[in-house]
Amino acid sequence: MTDHSSQASAPPGVGIGLRHAHYNDFLGATPAVDWVEVHSENYFGDGGYDLHVLGVVRRDLPVSLHGVGLGLGSTPPLDTVHLGRLKRLVERIEPAVVSEHLCWSATPAGHLNDLLPMPLPDAALERLCARIGEVQDTLRQAILVENVSTYVRYRDDQYGETAFLAELSRRTGCGVLLDVNNLYVNQCNHGEDAVAAMHELSPGMVGEIHLAGHCVTDVAVIDDHGSRVAPAVWTLYRYALERFGKKPTLIEWDTDLPPLNVLLDEVRLARQHRARHTGAATLAQGDGDDVAA
Repeated sequence: MTDHSSQASAPPGVGIGLRHAHYNDFLGATPAVDWVEVHSENYFGDGGYDLHVLGVVRRDLPVSLHGVGLGLGSTPPLDTVHLGRLKRLVERIEPAVVSEHLCWSATPAGHLNDLLPMPLPDAALERLCARIGEVQDTLRQAILVENVSTYVRYRDDQYGETAFLAELSRRTGCGVLLDVNNLYVNQCNHGEDAVAAMHELSPGMVGEIHLAGHCVTDVAVIDDHGSRVAPAVWTLYRYALERFGKKPTLIEWDTDLPPLNVLLDEVRLARQHRARHTGAATLAQGDGDDVAA
């Protein structure tokens, strides 16, 4: 396994997802954000309008590639065609960072279009280390791996999710994409302690933070990315800022997309929280401020 010495990290400041509904806004003028994230698989083609828009936006803003289809925790071998397309996109776009999820999505019978929760025993840790090593060697860079929202836990788990991610980071050099909303969803659904989960991670492991909305139902809290960040999640974000410093932060909104100005208002709120929380980790590591006002 190659030694990927540079720590994976998203661009400084606060970003939003580049989604089709807002293409015209981005083409008309660069919004007041520091960077954008796109789902990698939407840009695997050799051309087309989506890739054209991404190329235009990339001239003015850093881009993060966030994968949803690699299925790192699946038992079949990694899809080398998928990985090859990702490598080609990385070479074309030169993203600031590449990220994936701690999940599985494939069986020998085919691909399942979901981020399915993994069992977390030692055997899974060994398999994930090898697979992340393969991805990082192919891309020639370290990646970030994100914690996911789950609606089940497994009896043979030997780790909590963030403890598992911490061990992956130590063994492979990958970073962690800490989704604070997912921590809150799992706290509600499983009775887990989101703050204690954060303490499994050292500040240097976290290269990005995600914030998103969720839906409360009669049976579970659902991570649907379809509303503003909830007050309880902002509270956890403030704690994350104290724990990890002013890490790059993304406002995630994927369903029931509002006008762009609603996302920009969420960016404004995130910047306000960052301005109020220097955090011991920020002072120790020298994490940068937002690059745009």
